[in-house]
Amino acid sequence: MTVTRDELRKLALPLVAAAALLGAGAALIWFAGESLAASQRQLAQAQAERKQNAERLARIAEEEREVSEKLDVYKQLKSLNILGEERRLEWADAITRIRTQRELLDLSYRVDRQKLLKSVAGKPASVDFFASTMRVQLALLHEEDLLRFLADLRASGNAYYSVRSCQLGRTGQAATGTTITPRLRATCEIDLVTVIDRGAKR
Repeated sequence: MTVTRDELRKLALPLVAAAALLGAGAALIWFAGESLAASQRQLAQAQAERKQNAERLARIAEEEREVSEKLDVYKQLKSLNILGEERRLEWADAITRIRTQRELLDLSYRVDRQKLLKSVAGKPASVDFFASTMRVQLALLHEEDLLRFLADLRASGNAYYSVRSCQLGRTGQAATGTTITPRLRATCEIDLVTVIDRGAKR
């Protein structure tokens, strides 16, 4: 089939238009691809940022939970008067009160000098645990009197009372009908533990 020059001139404009349309279509396809790639990159970046924010929020929530737990412990220690310097006068008052309330016939005690148990590093400063050992001797009518004495001592606060040892023995005294005679004697060593937070504001 032979195409004449006139026919070519007639086809020139449609061919140019077709080429232009093909070029425009290719440009649109490229632009659409670039837009899709850019959208995918933005989506990936947004997802990464969302994941980082979620992880950051989770860390903040965990830190808040830990702070809340530590604050609860601190408030409990504060309410028990365990924080700060030892309170020997309060210890003596508590023992006197217990002896009177429980009607303990014979009770004597001695508190040794304070010693450092442990120092724990913290922010902004260390937390020091101290103990003063109390050596108690008391006469008892019944074994339960000792348990009640120790429970009252713990409930009095002003320190954390940690019983190291208690020895219980019979006095050998016979019970009489006219007077109340203690049949048992206990000797206990009790650590009175206090905590000093060096970083706490005075």
